[in-house]
Amino acid sequence: MRANPYNPDQARQLLSQAVAQLHANDLSAAESSCRSVLALDPESHDALTVLGAVLLSQQRHVDALPLFEDLVRRRPSEPTHWLNLGTARRGVGSLEEALTAYMRAAQLGFLTADFYFNVGLTHLDRRDYESARSVLKRAVELAPQDALIRFEYVKACYESLQMDEAAAALEGWADFSSLSPEHLADLSHRMMNLGQSQRAEQTLRHLGAVDDLEPRARLTLVQILERTNRLPQAREMLDRLLTDPGAATLGADLLIAQALLAQREQRHEEAVELFRRALEQIPQLQDRHYALFPLAKSLDALRLYDQAFPVLVEAHESQIEQLKLSAPLAVARGAPVMEITRYSCDPADVAQWDDSDAPALAESPIFVVAFPRSGTTLLEQTLDAHPLLQSMDEQPLVQNALDDIIGLGLRYPEQLAPLDAAQRATLRARYFERAAGRVELRPGQRLVDKNPLNLLRLPVIRRLFPHSPIVLAIRHPCDVVLSCFMQHFRAPDFALLCADLETLATGFRRSFDFWYAHAQMLQPAVLEVRYEELVANFDSGARALADFLQLPWDDVMLSPAAHARAKGFISTPSYSQVVQPVNRSAVDRWKAYQSHLAPAIRQLQPCLARWGYSAS
Repeated sequence: MRANPYNPDQARQLLSQAVAQLHANDLSAAESSCRSVLALDPESHDALTVLGAVLLSQQRHVDALPLFEDLVRRRPSEPTHWLNLGTARRGVGSLEEALTAYMRAAQLGFLTADFYFNVGLTHLDRRDYESARSVLKRAVELAPQDALIRFEYVKACYESLQMDEAAAALEGWADFSSLSPEHLADLSHRMMNLGQSQRAEQTLRHLGAVDDLEPRARLTLVQILERTNRLPQAREMLDRLLTDPGAATLGADLLIAQALLAQREQRHEEAVELFRRALEQIPQLQDRHYALFPLAKSLDALRLYDQAFPVLVEAHESQIEQLKLSAPLAVARGAPVMEITRYSCDPADVAQWDDSDAPALAESPIFVVAFPRSGTTLLEQTLDAHPLLQSMDEQPLVQNALDDIIGLGLRYPEQLAPLDAAQRATLRARYFERAAGRVELRPGQRLVDKNPLNLLRLPVIRRLFPHSPIVLAIRHPCDVVLSCFMQHFRAPDFALLCADLETLATGFRRSFDFWYAHAQMLQPAVLEVRYEELVANFDSGARALADFLQLPWDDVMLSPAAHARAKGFISTPSYSQVVQPVNRSAVDRWKAYQSHLAPAIRQLQPCLARWGYSAS
């Protein structure tokens, strides 16, 4: 029996139909049409090309791979075949081979936004976040309106810890309509962490109206609700998620979310079990710290201190492995030596400072400084509750001003007198412009700038805002060092500093040596607040704060926990503690770890003596 003769018109019609079906996202029909063409003409290059695109759109990379390997053999000078081969290779996990294919596409002149996007995704899969950021930035430049490209660029910036660049990528971008709910949920989470709470909330409200969210998107919403202290809503959504058969695909991420919520609900035995089950599913060392840090917290709550400490050691080892991927230059430099503490203002230079043009007290920011984990978030929420004050998430505004000063060619901190009135006015204006991007001050309100390590930037504060009051938080050095060691800090330099107790204690001591030397020279207006005294007699401490800042008393300052709960997102690691009533539970916590802290205590002796704290 003779086969039907080849009919080119019919093949062309079927191929046109396949292309239209592909563009309409009717992928099953498009595949059927392509295979009908290939039944008529098995060598049809166009049908094979469209079929490959259909398979990639269906994420059937295993099926697409041999097809594109065949196409590049047939037409090695066609760059789109190499691009698609790279994408198929990326889909099956052959990432280095994918980059080789993409490189060939580039050599053939295919340098479109789609090319850079796919190369960027490959680097993200490789966890080479710096390369991903660079490549995706170029993709955004070529296709600035493409929401998916911009989403992945923000992700790359965030994962490479370039937070300012991530925030800048979100500026002016309002059309998220083409993003999937899963992408929108992820974007909302990153917006929260970037301090763009209002935009994140808008996206969350949109997602809340979607009934059929995918499990991954729903899990991200659970994480956001927990992070913003909306625990009943987080529990309700998590319970709904657990009834979804698709939740099983979430693996360790779901277990960690369950464990975190159990931890917030003070069910620490359950949290420990869930964290340990999650760790069984996380073989790669660089990913384990996401479960190890909170596991140590629950072990500590159960007073299993000898179990908690080795978990913390492994957590830091894990985070360093992750930082090798996200911040390789920081890891190559090693733990910071607090380089800024090696320098000092020149008394002769300070004697020439002119404060005649400085803003008055009422127009000057209020600074809250300390070594991290000294109680600054409690102070911030106490102050932010007052109707005449407004704080913002921790921002590097003073560091930005310092960078601007260095950009003028001055040596810092020994050469600040040459800043003339016009330069000082410009630096102050930039400071407030940057602040305005984070917080809106109502008429009559004063800005509270809480950033603990502005402790090391007193010369900048004193030069630009000589009338600013400064609140210095003091806490038992051993409690501070232990608390830093137990925290999961994202900033790479500080994470590296906290990975070793003795190095951390040395950094603590050098920071305060720098502070006190410069405070004696620059004579700022400072109120030292002892954490232990504040939580023991909070009413008295809050009133002392108001008096120092020349504020009329308001009883709302006595309810920082209620204020923090109403505020929602708290950017610091203290977000779960600050919504609790003021208590003494964190006082002398270090004593349970005294034997482990021995190397740190040796470094801390000068600080212990300065403030009259005991190390026994």
